[in-house]
Amino acid sequence: MLVEALLAVTFVAAFAVLLAPARYAGRLAAVLSLLPLVGSLYAYTAFDGTGNALLGGTPAFETVVPWVDIGGYAIDWHVGLDGISLPLVVLTAVLTTVAVVAARGRIDERRSLFYALLLFTEASLLGVFSALDFFLWFVFWEFVLVPMYLLVAVYGGPRRRYAAIKFFVYTNVASLVLFVGFVMLVVATPVESFGLAAVAEAVRSGAVTGAFGLSAGALTGVAFLALFFGFAVKSAFVPFHTWLPDAYTEAPTPVTVLLAGVVTKMGTYSLLRFNVTMFPDLIRQWALPLAVLAAITVLYGSLAALAQRDAKRLVAYTSIPSMGFVLLGSVAATNYGLAGATFQMVSHGLLVSVLFLAVGSVEDATGTRMINKLSGLADRLPVTAAVLVAGAFGYMGLPLMSGFAGEFFVFTGSFAAPYPHARLVTAVAMFGIVVVAGYLLRLLQGVLMGPFEAPTAVTARSRRDLAPAVVLVLLSIYLGVAPGALMGTIQDAVGAFVALIGGGL
Repeated sequence: MLVEALLAVTFVAAFAVLLAPARYAGRLAAVLSLLPLVGSLYAYTAFDGTGNALLGGTPAFETVVPWVDIGGYAIDWHVGLDGISLPLVVLTAVLTTVAVVAARGRIDERRSLFYALLLFTEASLLGVFSALDFFLWFVFWEFVLVPMYLLVAVYGGPRRRYAAIKFFVYTNVASLVLFVGFVMLVVATPVESFGLAAVAEAVRSGAVTGAFGLSAGALTGVAFLALFFGFAVKSAFVPFHTWLPDAYTEAPTPVTVLLAGVVTKMGTYSLLRFNVTMFPDLIRQWALPLAVLAAITVLYGSLAALAQRDAKRLVAYTSIPSMGFVLLGSVAATNYGLAGATFQMVSHGLLVSVLFLAVGSVEDATGTRMINKLSGLADRLPVTAAVLVAGAFGYMGLPLMSGFAGEFFVFTGSFAAPYPHARLVTAVAMFGIVVVAGYLLRLLQGVLMGPFEAPTAVTARSRRDLAPAVVLVLLSIYLGVAPGALMGTIQDAVGAFVALIGGGL
């Protein structure tokens, strides 16, 4: 019942903060956010799951309770954690506490609503990463959309309404398409429930029949593409990425931490859960074009970042190459590729949050994010400068930080992938790291080096306000020095899939 406890505590915390007086809302939210954080850390230490939850493995903290029957299909309250979902549950709890603490001094109006929406988002994300029934998973998936829309539309920058509507429309259309795709799959199989494991087994065993005027093969392909489209939009793969820079830039810094750090991972996590695990044959067939798409995503996102003058928008574009790396590892269908993709999700969540917190601190201190209006801030904002440098170098793949480990695992697995021209595609994607280093070094040089220049007098935030970013840097270093702390658990979950398809390294 641990998953239920995490969900209940977080939902109750959200309502408690919503009803609290505004002057106490921030402190109350910070304290209450520690409860799911402690619970997730306990889940990490007490984890005893084995294998992959969709491949006959034994999830930890599993609960199955009949819920409702719709049209002859059973919908169950089915939750549990395996080696793929557990790291993202912990990441969600960590970054929610970071976002709540980082909001101190940044939100002046409707504080109770703001902090309640953050906690409601956390609860919904925990549901997405722990649900093992499609209907339950989809409910939580949609729940995330509502608070995130309000957080951007109500508390964002000058173009917040445009960014929020664009985010809502893109992701809502994607949700509709993936829902239709999965329902088609359920109708065309002999399963009697929406359980992910049951549907996955039916698809892998070839139990899909023709329906809706389509042959079995055509219907399976349509379902695969519909699911991929839905997850590609949420993950911001090129060309489905255009909502991301606007939403990330207009959202307040604490909200961007959750958006970039966790919400985007809903798509990449679900890609592993659905497309990769349920359709091993199609993953093999589509591996090369999807890997090419991953390389394009890496290169396009990197080159687009080079053209940005707004530091926050530049950091927003850095998420696109990282999601490309996750896709590259996911379609490799090798142990290191799949495990590296999951590890990269966690690493990116930590490091991109560091960058956004550092850029937010610069904006708070100077009143601007425009790179051409800033220089020489290293002496004026030494703590902020140190955090920005640490985040940037971690993102570039500095050894002994999580960014290096994640990219190393992805590239190792991708080089060994069985699809044609795997090494060439991987090498092209690896070139993106050079471009990433170029625009991040440009950011550091423009903002921190040279003679001091700022449009207003610099007013540094308290060093205590940057403590969350420092904690994230330390976590990145810990995972870089001891990647086995996560990789062992992750590899146990992806190993079952690799064995199923006869993959390698």
